[in-house]
Amino acid sequence: MKKIMGVLLSSLLVTTAAQAADTKLLIGSTSASSSHYGYFVAVGQLINEKVPGVQTTVVETGATMDNIRRMSRNQVDLGLVTTNVAQHAVSGTKAFEGKPQDLALLWVYTGAPQNVIVRKDSGVTKLEDLKEVRFNPGIKGSATEATTEAVFKSLDLSADYVRGSTTDIVGAIKDNRVAGYVKSGSGNRLDSSTMDIATTVEIDVLGLNDVQAATLRDKMPDISVIDVTPTEGKPYKTWSFGVGVAATSAMSEDVAYQIVKAVMEDKSVQANAMAALKDANIAQRTTTFGTFPLHKGAARWFKEQGIDIPAVLQPGK
Repeated sequence: MKKIMGVLLSSLLVTTAAQAADTKLLIGSTSASSSHYGYFVAVGQLINEKVPGVQTTVVETGATMDNIRRMSRNQVDLGLVTTNVAQHAVSGTKAFEGKPQDLALLWVYTGAPQNVIVRKDSGVTKLEDLKEVRFNPGIKGSATEATTEAVFKSLDLSADYVRGSTTDIVGAIKDNRVAGYVKSGSGNRLDSSTMDIATTVEIDVLGLNDVQAATLRDKMPDISVIDVTPTEGKPYKTWSFGVGVAATSAMSEDVAYQIVKAVMEDKSVQANAMAALKDANIAQRTTTFGTFPLHKGAARWFKEQGIDIPAVLQPGK
């Protein structure tokens, strides 16, 4: 009996030690109805399979703001963030005025170029021409709307803003009641609502000039200024923010490194969950759209690959 009890006790101790060795992480995502939720489920499975000793569970949340607050309360360990809001959190500005957050970037998986779309017959050929023109800065209540207004203020631009839903504004542009709008794109592709407009009327995409681009880089560190090369039409510059994954300093450097390594080396799991990621260079997207410092573990992976880390992404000491 003593021998049996000893074997059982040893087995229990081994099992307990193995369980203790596992790092259990909660991933804050977004609404389960969003395509981004599916992306995080795929990432969680990827980590569970590729990172030894780490097990993750995906939690449905209210997205960026909710995830940042949950991370500050140690309720989730990593999660979805948009790079503009995360930059506000790290710098203690906007909604986080005077309350900088402990937050570090792991990677950015997609960007959201903000495309300024106008009817070709509107007579608007540059951003300055929008003065007193009926124009939608972005769908009501969206990050696009808030960012567009901040961009216009920084560039001393103005328009006669018209508010509304996507359906309202698309209809108004088709009927020539509104000259245009700002709508997030995906890479070098225009949004489906923009393509819907283009089936009815000819459109133009307005870009930033070099002076405007330099001004935004100087005045708005929470966004990125990027070059877009569309499949059709001329290249242009516009402002953008990214969607990525962040953690706090509570995550160890080694765990962060192993997670980032698994994500960067993956060739299929993420693309299967989000078609826009097919053939995507996530490392490049991170250096392009990132607006706040990398986690030390993430930075370690970038350095090992010989990838230059922009100043804004350099981790703190």
